[in-house]
Amino acid sequence: MTLQQLKYILAISETGSMNKAAEQLYVSQPSLTSSVQELEKEIGIKIFNRSGRGVTLTNDGAEFLQYARQVCGQFDILAEKYILKGNIKKKFGVSTQHYSFAVKAFVEMVKDFDTAKYEFAIRETKTAEIISDVATMRSELGIIYLNDFNRKSMTKLINSNGLEFHTLTKCSPFVYLWKGHPLAKEKKITFELLGDYPCLSFEQGDNSSFYLAEEILSTNEYERIIKANDRATMLNLMIGLNGYTLCSGIICEELNGDDYIAVPFESGSADEVMEIGYITLKNVILSEMAEIYLSELRQYLGID
Repeated sequence: MTLQQLKYILAISETGSMNKAAEQLYVSQPSLTSSVQELEKEIGIKIFNRSGRGVTLTNDGAEFLQYARQVCGQFDILAEKYILKGNIKKKFGVSTQHYSFAVKAFVEMVKDFDTAKYEFAIRETKTAEIISDVATMRSELGIIYLNDFNRKSMTKLINSNGLEFHTLTKCSPFVYLWKGHPLAKEKKITFELLGDYPCLSFEQGDNSSFYLAEEILSTNEYERIIKANDRATMLNLMIGLNGYTLCSGIICEELNGDDYIAVPFESGSADEVMEIGYITLKNVILSEMAEIYLSELRQYLGID
């Protein structure tokens, strides 16, 4: 097994095509195919399913790809530090649940760097994809939350992917809605008061387990529920349909606008406290960008 073969696997997975990967790598398609077949024979698994429509990862291949990303990622760090001496762009990525404060911290972090010399990425995405992104080193950090309801299942999922969770802050839930909502002037909002309005929830895809939900009390039976994929759509639904969502109450008016408010939510449930934190690979040394990002995050959250 060689580093070159691992990079071949990554390129094929990203392009979904042997021909496109060969063009990207500047090698012939037969040579690329032969190299992959030799690797599959050596490690004793089939990495790709091949068809007329391209190539897809097998289950074994998907697991192998996670390790391949980690190896290639660590090699790139070593090469940049000891061989290339800073002649390639440093990369930093963070994957997060849909938190405006996570985006705000990212914005402030990027301001400290020359974007011509660095490659940055922020991904607001599904919970399962956040875990996958960090496990495969697509992102260095992942921002998620735990509570009493999802902690056992999420911790198991985090540990099984070679990750660890670091607490940032704990907070009580709030109802997030627009200022013109009929309940906007309430001092506290109960679950009963919300019955006439649609609950807005971020879609979690095929792995739509209750434990992966971004909103607390995901097992409650809501009479009206609407799924959305992004914050902009959710904010539009709040105004257009008098929808609401349950959140941490930590919002950024600079990014979301000042048309929305967070009202304390009173549920009486033991699992209503949200523990917001970040996930990393176990025993990893964080990059300079990651440390600055976490510093900005803590500053925005008011953490010493």
